[in-house]
Amino acid sequence: MIGVYGGTFDPVHYGHLRTALEVSEIFGLDAVHLIPSATPPHRKTPHAAAIMRAAMLQLAVANHPKLLVDSRELQRTGPSYMVDTLKSLQQDLPTQTLLLFIGTDAFNQLTGWHQWQDLFRYAHVVVITRPSYQQQILAEFFSLRLTTDINDLAHSQAGKLLFQPVTQLDISATAIRDMIAKHRNPGFLLPDAVIDYIKHHRLYTPLN
Repeated sequence: MIGVYGGTFDPVHYGHLRTALEVSEIFGLDAVHLIPSATPPHRKTPHAAAIMRAAMLQLAVANHPKLLVDSRELQRTGPSYMVDTLKSLQQDLPTQTLLLFIGTDAFNQLTGWHQWQDLFRYAHVVVITRPSYQQQILAEFFSLRLTTDINDLAHSQAGKLLFQPVTQLDISATAIRDMIAKHRNPGFLLPDAVIDYIKHHRLYTPLN
C-alpha cells in the first residue's frame, strides 16, 4: 500500500513529518508520497515558490527512504486537484492500493473539493485525527464507506473511509512563517536543514 499526503508544506515542519512517519508504520506502507501542491484550489497562494517547497521537503526526508517527495502536481498547469493526482498515481502504480491521508479540517470541507466523490474511486480516504477526536454523525455517502478495521483497506483498492488517531504535534506553518518574519528562532519546530535553506534563500522575511 502507498500513502498519499498532500499539502502546501510552506514550510514543511515536524508536525507533517511525524504524521507521515507514524501512518507509514501504522498501515505498514511501502512508501508515503509527500505531494506539494503547486496551485492549491482551496487555500491562498503559498508564500514560497513550489520548487522551493519541494526542495525543503527533499531536505527534510533525506534520511527516510519510505518518505518520498512526489512533484507531479508541480508539473501540471491549473489548480492542483487531488482527484487528478490520485488518477495519475493509479495509472503509474496500477497494482498498488492508495491511501489518501487528510486532516479533520480538510475532511469537514471535502464535499467542496473538485469531483470529491471520485476520490473514493482511486483511493481509500484516511482521516488523521487527534486521539481525543469525537466521531461526528456522517452523511450517508460517508457512513456507507466507513470502516474501523485497517485490514479492510488491504482487501480492496479503493472506496473505504477510516478515521485514524495519530500523535499530532501542535505546530503551525503560519506560526513558523510569522516567527521567521519577526527574526525569531524556529528551531526544534522543523529540521535544521530546512531552517538553513530558509535562511539561505531569505524566505518568509520582509523585503524591506
